[in-house]
Amino acid sequence: MLENFNTYINLNLNFLNQKKLLLAVSGGLDSVVLTHLCKEAKLDIAIAHCNFNLRDKESNGDEAFVLNLAKSLDLEAFIQHFDTNTYAQENKLSIQMAAREMRYNWFQELAEQLSFDYILTAHHADDNLETFLINLSRGTGLDGLTGIPETNGNIIRPLLSFSRETIENYAKQQKIEWREDSSNASTKYLRNQLRHEVIPKLKEVNSNLLKNFETTLQHLRETEDILEESVNAVLKRAIIDLNNNEITYNISEFLKLNNPRAYLVEIFKPFGFTAFNDVLNLLTAQSGKQVLSQSYRLIKDRTHLILAPLPLDDEFNDIYINEEEKDKSIPSSILFLETVKTLNASSKNEIFVDAETLNYPLVVRQWKEGDYFYPLGLNGKKKISKYFKDEKLSLLDKEKSLLLCSNNEIVWVINQRADQRFKVTNTTNNILKIALKK
Repeated sequence: MLENFNTYINLNLNFLNQKKLLLAVSGGLDSVVLTHLCKEAKLDIAIAHCNFNLRDKESNGDEAFVLNLAKSLDLEAFIQHFDTNTYAQENKLSIQMAAREMRYNWFQELAEQLSFDYILTAHHADDNLETFLINLSRGTGLDGLTGIPETNGNIIRPLLSFSRETIENYAKQQKIEWREDSSNASTKYLRNQLRHEVIPKLKEVNSNLLKNFETTLQHLRETEDILEESVNAVLKRAIIDLNNNEITYNISEFLKLNNPRAYLVEIFKPFGFTAFNDVLNLLTAQSGKQVLSQSYRLIKDRTHLILAPLPLDDEFNDIYINEEEKDKSIPSSILFLETVKTLNASSKNEIFVDAETLNYPLVVRQWKEGDYFYPLGLNGKKKISKYFKDEKLSLLDKEKSLLLCSNNEIVWVINQRADQRFKVTNTTNNILKIALKK
C-alpha cells in the first residue's frame, strides 16, 4: 500500500510535496494509517486531534494515544477539547453535525494561525460509498451523488481511492496499532447501519462493488460537468444585471427552456432555496411576489427575477441634518450641502433649492404610505407610492428609497426627483446645492 500511496501522491497530489500539512487524527484505523503513510512518504506533517468529551474515559484514552503516536513519530501534535453537547444545543444541531462543524472550524483556525497549506483527512473509498447511499436515501440532486471531493479548498483526502480492507490489511502487516471507537459499532446512526448491515451484503453480491462504484462516480462527475456547462450557458443569457449584491435575471430566458425547474434548482440551490415549485411559479406570478431562503429572497419584478440578500432586521433611524453641517453620511452614500451662487445643470444625484424655504433640522427618512410630494416640472401633487409605480421601481428600489424632508415636507426623493415647492426662482437670494455621492 505504501508504494501505491507514494505513486498516487506523485501522480495526482504532487502539490502536497514541500507543503506544510495538518493531519486530522482521531486515533482510529484510517487516520493512524494515513499518519504513518505520510511519515514514510517524508511529507511535512503535524497532527491535530479533537477531544469531543462524548465518551468519558474512552475520549481521554484516544487523546493519550494520539499524543503517544505523535511522540513515537517525532511529530508536533495539537489537541483541542470541545463541549460538544452544549454547542449542539445552542446551535440546534445533531451531535454529529456539531462535532463536524467544530472540528473543521478549528482545523481552519490552526491552518490560518500556523500557516499550514493543506488539511488532510483520512476518508476512504468505503466512506465515499456510505456518503453516496446516505444522500441517495434522503433524496438528493446530482451533486449529492458524485461522492466526497478529493480536493475541497484546502481540504485534501488522499485515501479516497483505497478501501477500508486495504487500509486494515496494511495496518496489520506493519503491526500498526489504533483505537476502536465503541460508537462505531452501534447501529443507532444511519452511517453505521449502512457500514455494518447494508454494504457487506452488497459486497457479497458483487465483489467488485467499490471498483464499479468508482466507475459510476466518474460517469456522474462527467455528467455534472455537462450540466454545469449547460447551466452557465443559460446564466450567460439570463443575467442582465449584477449590482450591489443583487442579481437580475430575464424571466423569458427561463421560460424558453424545456425544463425550467431543473435549471432553477441548479441556479438557486447554492443560495439556500428549497421550495422550487414556488420558485418555478414566480416566473408567471404577479409582480412583487417573492420566495425566501434563510439568507436570500427571489422577487418577481415584472419581466425579471431579482435575487437579493434578506434585509437586515435593524430598524432605520431618521437622520437629522443641522444648518451648520456641510455633509452627512446616509446608508451607502454621503450627502454634501454647499451654498453656491449659480445653478448648474442638475442630475438625479444633485438638486438646487432655495435655502430660505428650508426649516432645520432637515430629516432623511424612509418613505411611508400616504407620503406625497410635488414633483419638480409637474403640476400638482403625487403620492410617493404612485410615483414609484409610474417610475417602474422594483420592490428593492422602493425599500432603499429615502426622502429628504423639511418640516415633514418632502424636499427630495433622494437620487430621483426634487420637489417643486423648494425650487430656485428669480427671487431666490440663497441657493443651496445638495449632492449625493457614493
